[in-house]
Amino acid sequence: MQDSPNIASQIVFEDNHLLIINKNVGQLVQGDKTGDASLLDLIKDFIKKRDQKPGNVFLGLVHRIDRPTSGLVIYAKTSKALTRLTQMVKNREIKKTYWAVVAKEIIPQSQRLVHYLLKNEKTNKSTVFIKPTEKAKEAALNYKILKSLDNFQLLEIDLETGRHHQIRAQLSKIGVAIKGDLKYGSSRSNPDGGIHLHARRLEFIHPVTKENLVVVAPVPQNDSVWAACEIDN
Repeated sequence: MQDSPNIASQIVFEDNHLLIINKNVGQLVQGDKTGDASLLDLIKDFIKKRDQKPGNVFLGLVHRIDRPTSGLVIYAKTSKALTRLTQMVKNREIKKTYWAVVAKEIIPQSQRLVHYLLKNEKTNKSTVFIKPTEKAKEAALNYKILKSLDNFQLLEIDLETGRHHQIRAQLSKIGVAIKGDLKYGSSRSNPDGGIHLHARRLEFIHPVTKENLVVVAPVPQNDSVWAACEIDN
């Protein structure tokens, strides 16, 4: 886990209303039962020290990404921004684009995937159904192949819904598990315990200024596969 001084290098956008961070693999977006330090706490601590704030720092998590993934996460710095952004997430007004490095199997160049996902709370895993199933939620995404690598391929994914482990489960269902994702069928783990799924881009209307915001997160550094993905993209 990173110390708070390194938080500064992870911030990709910040103003008086919100802060967007490029999460590292393994970082928690907010506290959980593990008791490990979370980005929510680290950022609060960082802002308190940097801005020399005497009282508590307000910071609210707008949406989550899984611990083994990397990429963009939005935090709200005011209650007004948090309320508006949370509503925007519900209304699907925040466009989320992911990059995923997957097995080099033959799949269509681009495709819209619609499945039905049922989350198992005990195993923390989603089961994928092709047809509507009781208690399963509809999950939809669009992908396109961006690049062919030596042993893998890079997909760009636009999410229509935000289900539990959605991208991981849906890609696994069509036979292209994400690199390092043992839970969903990858043959080998990554050395850092993460998976090659990166929240690459966010686009939305700023909840207060009403400007159109587009934020892009660099891929994880010190990883040769990710480095190969970013060339020419």
